[in-house]
Amino acid sequence: MSINIPKLTVVGAGPGDEDLITLKAIKAIESANVILYDALINESLLKYAAESAELIFVGKRKGCYAFQQEQINELIVSKAKEKGHVVRLKGGDPFIFGRGAEEIDFVRQFGLETYVVPGISSSIAVPAYQGIPLTKRGASESFWVITGTTKNHQLSDDIALAVKSTATVVILMGMSKLSEIVQIFSNENKQDTAIAVIQNGTRNNENVGIGIISTIEDIVEEKQLANPAIIIIGEVVKQRAVLGSIYKEVIQE
Repeated sequence: MSINIPKLTVVGAGPGDEDLITLKAIKAIESANVILYDALINESLLKYAAESAELIFVGKRKGCYAFQQEQINELIVSKAKEKGHVVRLKGGDPFIFGRGAEEIDFVRQFGLETYVVPGISSSIAVPAYQGIPLTKRGASESFWVITGTTKNHQLSDDIALAVKSTATVVILMGMSKLSEIVQIFSNENKQDTAIAVIQNGTRNNENVGIGIISTIEDIVEEKQLANPAIIIIGEVVKQRAVLGSIYKEVIQE
């Protein structure tokens, strides 16, 4: 690859388990001159980078920013023009609440070639690791994936729509709004709906709380569950015990 051609590859790093990375993602990491990586990625993935690659942490967590988004955008452009191939390594899938599309839109103004490598989204992988099927005949015909916190730091209005359906509801970045979520479901007389909160999903330090809408806040407090976590609400959560035993047999082989 010639470093004379500035380019950006936005890469999905998966939900946390190092093995849940695609071959195409590894190839992109290996070929990068610069890697800008987020807080939610598994840093062991950086071992695939070339020794000469520049590694820059640009992670963001709630209330703590190494770089603002505008600074990240500008850094991608400057590093690509200086060194060539920039990989933007993001947790999960970069197009599911990952702002990957925004970064691509920005850098295209400056003539960069742009590519994307999809990643396994936590919205699907984390429930699966706990034996929770997002859809199952007789239990759920569809699922919603919703951000718990919009760009205005408000709870998404889509949750009020989703609660009226029979769909499984998966909420990312919603822990700070858990009380509001509980209230919305309670207002629809769904206090007994099953709910799971999974922190650090697919990682060795995974922590899980299972309950119903009326009890989940006490369970979260008891288990000290916090971000990064996802929330799964619906009938399918009750399937966890059945599938969990199968999962344990598989990983023990």
